[in-house]
Amino acid sequence: MADTIALLAYDSKKDNLVEFVKKNKVVLSRYKLIATENTAEYILQETDIEINPLLAGSLGGDAHIAVEVITGNVIAVICLVDYLFSQSYEPDIKLLLRICQVHNVPIAINIATAEAIINSFIQATVAHLIFNPVCGQGNAQQELSLIKSLLEPYLHLHIHQTTVEKTAEELTKIAIAKQADLIIASGGDGTVSAVAGVLLNTGIPLGIIPRGTVNAFSMALGIPSITPIRSACDVILAGKTRIIDVARCNEYTMILLAGVGYEAETVERADREAKNRWGVLAYMMAGWQQLNEQELFDTEIEIDGVTKTFQAGAITIANAAPPTSVLAQGLGEVIMNDGLLEVMIITPNNRLQAVNAVVRMFGSAIFKTPAQHEDTIGLRTKRIKLSTHPPQKVVLDGEIIGTTPVEVECIPGGLTVLAPPTNETEEKSTRSFLS
Repeated sequence: MADTIALLAYDSKKDNLVEFVKKNKVVLSRYKLIATENTAEYILQETDIEINPLLAGSLGGDAHIAVEVITGNVIAVICLVDYLFSQSYEPDIKLLLRICQVHNVPIAINIATAEAIINSFIQATVAHLIFNPVCGQGNAQQELSLIKSLLEPYLHLHIHQTTVEKTAEELTKIAIAKQADLIIASGGDGTVSAVAGVLLNTGIPLGIIPRGTVNAFSMALGIPSITPIRSACDVILAGKTRIIDVARCNEYTMILLAGVGYEAETVERADREAKNRWGVLAYMMAGWQQLNEQELFDTEIEIDGVTKTFQAGAITIANAAPPTSVLAQGLGEVIMNDGLLEVMIITPNNRLQAVNAVVRMFGSAIFKTPAQHEDTIGLRTKRIKLSTHPPQKVVLDGEIIGTTPVEVECIPGGLTVLAPPTNETEEKSTRSFLS
């Protein structure tokens, strides 16, 4: 579904159009507005609402709007007509009526029909899609076309594509300013994390359409990985929301986990070329190589004012993690809504011990039982400070953010997400956002 409303009026009806815009400013401000040049200037002067001017009426502005309808950009046309006092240069209402009829776009020619259109929009769900075209291994434009075909029949969908100049954070702020009912992040875990950081504590639901290499966050939420785009769109349209924890790692938002040592080195080894070639296998190959080189490092951890020191080879601090994030699984389960972080510290002395630790944690993920061993420490806490000697790389939600020290704090219930319920009890209590 398109995201633009076209506004036109005969000269004798321009004041009526301005009053209509003033009355419905809250609803109209959620959409992109276009108008012929003089009409746009008059509306902007009288209402201070954001509106994009097209060609002047005398230069074919009405035809310009007709083209926008034909190309599928316009969700409705409001053209206030005065048949008694019309001029030769007024908008060609016959043209607009014919084009709107052919392309099934609603058109209003008086205030009554304009109000009817706006009242229908009050009930509509306005969604903003933050789409990262540079991620994953698929054809981005084909994927975007698929997303539009699945969502546009049911949502008023505004689409924003990230660029070097326009980050996911900036586009999310624009969507919030436009009073989005929900915001959808489509990309890898980094894109989802960036959008989630801006949505923190806003209560605006986050929808996720995974298109990255790993898509760990969508897996942790239980979004089906078979036909991921279609499955994710089905989850969004089902409208079930869950409230989960988020965390803050230094100045960054953390939706998944932070890794120090082994995991960070593994992520750095799996560069973009390797991921493009091998997909998720790139991480497995990089992890196996890193086992040969990973060394223990001195670690100091502070929890609840108590400081302890020891040697470690890998430290994982998790807010959420799927079973495939093996190093986070030592406590048997990563709980997303308990207000606590899951901390795992692994202290193997050699490669064999490291492999055994990974196997034990894999078993913990399968059977949801804690891994008990002298070289594995697991605990839950709301806040943790960590420093190392020498400094170690830190990976956050799949991206290297620098080196230690780090401070991580859980933000209980900080994010509302569109996701499948995790059990029958949650199915009964989960709110349906779109109903």
